[in-house]
Amino acid sequence: MSKRNSQAAKSAARERLRAERERQAKREKAKRQIIVAGSIVAVLAIAGGIGYAVVQGNEPSGWEKAAEAKVVAPANTSGKNGTTVTIGESRTDNVVHLYEDPRCPACASFEQNIGETVNKGMKDGDYKLSFTLGTFLDGNLGGEGSKNALSALGAALNVSTDAFLDYKAALYSAEYHPSESTDEFAKDDYLIKVANTVDALKNNKKFQDAVKKGTYDAWAMKMSDSFQNTDDVQSTPTIKINDKVIENPGTVAEWQKALKDAGVTK
Repeated sequence: MSKRNSQAAKSAARERLRAERERQAKREKAKRQIIVAGSIVAVLAIAGGIGYAVVQGNEPSGWEKAAEAKVVAPANTSGKNGTTVTIGESRTDNVVHLYEDPRCPACASFEQNIGETVNKGMKDGDYKLSFTLGTFLDGNLGGEGSKNALSALGAALNVSTDAFLDYKAALYSAEYHPSESTDEFAKDDYLIKVANTVDALKNNKKFQDAVKKGTYDAWAMKMSDSFQNTDDVQSTPTIKINDKVIENPGTVAEWQKALKDAGVTK
């Protein structure tokens, strides 16, 4: 009897061990399935993230979209896509053509030193003023300030030619023209802040809406293309008098001499 009970005990122990091993095997299997499932989810999540990033990377930027958008040309422009901007009531054939980039520090210096004199000559009827504005500094330095400022200048031009000239002078002023390495002009609020120093643009809701909505973004891109396609313009500012590039004047006296040498004034 004692022997039979011992055998039964051993059999029971073996049965308990077998059952425990089966339970352990089941737990390990379930654990592996959870790990595999989690890995699959993680892989799919990563793949989805990469896929989203790729799609986002392939999405055109706002300015790339603007380059393909229908152009709304500002008032006071002419030519294809409104990229011809000529200001002045004079009947003279003399034309002073300025090629500038809004972020350009040399353009700011030119405006601060003799911009008022240049504008006065136009108003006095000595010549007309023509403008072709580029955005190459955005490409050179990174950012989008030149493009954004050019679009805002289009909004000012749509108000009036005087608003355009005064706003351009304000953007190039010592007070408001940023270092070319910064991108303050990319901020609509900054452009509107500068515009509020110009009488014709101060609290002008139509102008402000055009800046915020990018009404003239497509026009700015076409104007930039026109600048890029001008072969004899290699830097800014480039100044032409009657289609001839002149050496950039640094003073009013040098400007007056350049006009005289070109036969514009006596």
